[in-house]
Amino acid sequence: MKDTTAGMTVRIDALEESPLKQRLMTMGLIPGTKVEILNSAPMGDPIAIRIRSYNLAMRKDDAAHIQVTQI
Repeated sequence: MKDTTAGMTVRIDALEESPLKQRLMTMGLIPGTKVEILNSAPMGDPIAIRIRSYNLAMRKDDAAHIQVTQI
């Protein structure tokens, strides 16, 4: 998800093993979930995403552990 741009809609395919995997899954970032990329900060980090019914900001380093497919 690190290389996505604002306005894209993606589906989560998998989460790589990392210390944050369980926390990300608890926040609703599970395989099969649709995610809308909202925007990013002026320097590119963090990015804002819309997942289910809420917005979430996450660092690009953390987003790099999420494999997605554009839909």
